[in-house]
Amino acid sequence: MPADDQDPVELGVELLAHLEHAELSVADAIDRIETVTTNPQLQREILDTAVMRGVVDRENGLVRPRSQGTYVDFEADVIVREGSFSCSRCGASISTGHFVQLDGGELGPFGSTCIRKVLGRET
Repeated sequence: MPADDQDPVELGVELLAHLEHAELSVADAIDRIETVTTNPQLQREILDTAVMRGVVDRENGLVRPRSQGTYVDFEADVIVREGSFSCSRCGASISTGHFVQLDGGELGPFGSTCIRKVLGRET
């Protein structure tokens, strides 16, 4: 799906549905959502939509996924491409881009460290 056709709210909600932590601070959840959009209004809409749909619970400054075990599979859901990219998380120039394939579209590119942070494999 072309990036222009992707709904950032749907992508953000889907990303939150795949959280690998039992809980995250709202700030850490927003850090992940920023890979979809840097627009504060859309970020808030993503978080609110995820709560309304029962994807996550939000309480006392924490976000908790409601289902466990729906993690992004690096083998099946992350595509690696060679080229000249800028990391969608940190802005660094990268030659190997990691792209997350979600039902709502594709997120990325990310460098090898940032992809792990976005997916919750590292802090």
